[in-house]
Amino acid sequence: MLRSYALEVGYRRKTVLGPLDLHLPKGRLVCLLGANGAGKSTLIRTLSAMQRAVSGRIELAGQLLDSLTPAERALRMAVVLTDRVDPGVLNGFELAALGRYPHVGWAGRLNEHDRQIVAQALEHAGAAGLAAKAVANMSDGERQKVLLARALAQQPKVLILDEITAFLDLSRRIETLRLLQQLARERDLAILLSCHDLELALRCADLLWLIDPSQQLHCGAPEDLVLDSRLAQTFSSSGLHFDLERGEWDLATGPGRPVRLHASGITRVWTQRALQRIGYQETEGAALHISAEPKNFRLHDGELTQQFSSLEQLVRALEALA
Repeated sequence: MLRSYALEVGYRRKTVLGPLDLHLPKGRLVCLLGANGAGKSTLIRTLSAMQRAVSGRIELAGQLLDSLTPAERALRMAVVLTDRVDPGVLNGFELAALGRYPHVGWAGRLNEHDRQIVAQALEHAGAAGLAAKAVANMSDGERQKVLLARALAQQPKVLILDEITAFLDLSRRIETLRLLQQLARERDLAILLSCHDLELALRCADLLWLIDPSQQLHCGAPEDLVLDSRLAQTFSSSGLHFDLERGEWDLATGPGRPVRLHASGITRVWTQRALQRIGYQETEGAALHISAEPKNFRLHDGELTQQFSSLEQLVRALEALA
């Protein structure tokens, strides 16, 4: 749906990324990942015709992006950037309804069908309750929901989103990623989302575009980029490492104090996390031994055994031993 050929992006003729041969396929959610300053926003703005490419070309549905008028692009592509919007006196519904103007024209009036599309877009974006609220009085997170609704009301074939989850709480970020995944599949949309939610992107994205520290862009399924260590290499630092088995980021620590743990199920998982947080490492044959069951934690240190009803109590006892 959206392709680039030998694309180089940057500023003042200075290349930041490229040359890039990219393909944003329909029916897929693609997440763009990279460290701050890697060039994600520059690539997003270039692909959405907000700034000119240094060289190369971009095609939207087989047509050169530069050859399309803004009105023609708006019928095919919707874009939500992180730039703040001056809403004037608009309320949530009126801002979302701007997404219909590529279809009806700026002088046109919304008919009942258009208003239904806007209402559905607000509902999908989790912003139905903001329809009557003045945008000037909304939080950043609320504005982002309404701007997403405006993009959905546009009924595009390509949806490009730059950090739209940045101001949302965790539950809403998860809902938004799931919504985008659903929209890609059900509406056959090509969706590109630039984000910092690495673990959510790994769970929800069909494909990743990953910019590494040397400004090279790698494309592939999330699982493939994990297995070939591209993801870990891109974000690894002295204080962070990627746990391949759990698919999570952990704080990198040196060798921990040895402890044996006898537990199972979710009690084992969260007891392990608590031990790692305070610098203990599970070690076979360690003198210090913990038995963990729901609301029953026993600490064995030589001949002394202590019993606790919570992990908080166990952690305090272990910290006292250190």
